[in-house]
Amino acid sequence: MDSSLNRYSLFLVAAMLLVGSNVGIGKSIVAFVPVPLFALLRFVIAMAVLWPLLRMGKLRRVKAGEWLNLFMQALFGTFGFTLLMLNGVHRTSAVAAGVITSTIPAVVALFSWIFLKEKPDGRALASIALAIAGIVVINLAHADQAAGAASGSSFAGNLMVLGAVCCESLYVILSRRLTQTLAPIDICAYTHLFGLLLMLPLGVSALLAFDYASVPVSIWALVLWYGLSASIFSFWLWMKGIRHVPGSLAGVFSAVLPVAAAVYGIVFLGERPTLAHGVALACVIAGITLASLKVRRVPPVAS
Repeated sequence: MDSSLNRYSLFLVAAMLLVGSNVGIGKSIVAFVPVPLFALLRFVIAMAVLWPLLRMGKLRRVKAGEWLNLFMQALFGTFGFTLLMLNGVHRTSAVAAGVITSTIPAVVALFSWIFLKEKPDGRALASIALAIAGIVVINLAHADQAAGAASGSSFAGNLMVLGAVCCESLYVILSRRLTQTLAPIDICAYTHLFGLLLMLPLGVSALLAFDYASVPVSIWALVLWYGLSASIFSFWLWMKGIRHVPGSLAGVFSAVLPVAAAVYGIVFLGERPTLAHGVALACVIAGITLASLKVRRVPPVAS
């Protein structure tokens, strides 16, 4: 790997560090701010930055079919993902949420098989199986806990995070076509605009009735950081790196996500990972690495 590839690999690492830490940051925020209000603020912050991209001349060039695709991306990848992820981390640990979220590459492969009829090879199937095994291990660990509200809440939270993973995976599949005709940053702006419009009916009542003085200034700073990093910084870093790093190698960097989520949960939230988390994380990382290994091809014989 040459020096330029190393440099762009750092962009992917930074993107996954942001995404992983945002799992824990989101958990810190929803302890003080209702999920509908926080979700709405996330889109307001994002659009305050992305608004200059919504120029009328560019909007007119977007075709009707592209607008439909953009709306579906927003429905799953911004609106659905945000609500499910924030409600999920409110009920489960940042460590568990990070491990579950890191299964996105495997779920994308599974959905590509189901919806796009892209039959996976043996390594992709093994990656999917290992990701499923990791999720099962985490949920079985919660099921073995003492019966009570906390255990049930953790299981529900895990399911919500898994739902967020499915939403994000659908977003990835839907974005494959649009990236051929629209700039990635424009896709980001358009989908966040739709996300804001979808979130308004849910968040406006909380926006008007909430006691803002009850929230520490440090939490408001986290809300601002989350809105910027989740919608803009991590997106830009990933797109910047993925243009120069082979897709087969990029999947390996997804393993940074659960590590970042776990570190945040341990250092700032006082969480303690269990053996089950370790086993699940090992399964997911093994699956990502397996699917991302380069296949050695025999060069064609010159004719």
